Amino acid sequence: MPKFENSRSVRHTPEQMFALVADIERYPDFLPLCQKLVVRSRREKGTKTLLVADMTVAYKLVRETFTSQIFLRPEDRQIDVTYLDGPFRYLENRWNFVEAPDGCEVRFFIDYEFRNRALGLLMGSMFDYAFRRFANAFEDRANLVYANEPVLSGT
Repeated sequence: MPKFENSRSVRHTPEQMFALVADIERYPDFLPLCQKLVVRSRREKGTKTLLVADMTVAYKLVRETFTSQIFLRPEDRQIDVTYLDGPFRYLENRWNFVEAPDGCEVRFFIDYEFRNRALGLLMGSMFDYAFRRFANAFEDRANLVYANEPVLSGT
């Protein structure tokens, strides 16, 4: 049962980083392995948003699509992802954005298992590699998106 957890400080605000990660429709533009993302539904209640989306990941000749429910909670600075359908036995993903002296600490957690052992062996090491690159991909995207905004500096 692969798990991956990462914490990284970035020089952007928690609100900026939350908005960037919540903008899931842009993932194919910059996220490793993400070939396509389609939002099936979006429900909003107050400041909270519940999305259902299909993400297609691809590596070489392997292409898999899975469906997840994404719960955006801006007041808590948290994004929870729950697996609904696809090649996994289960998948749980959580993002937290914590204010830090120089900007924001981005905390990423994912726990998953492929339903098919052969697919797990084939894609597992690639997923591990991709998850390790996620932090860089999101930070690089933030630097690009927020390039014209002041960079936070330590006080």
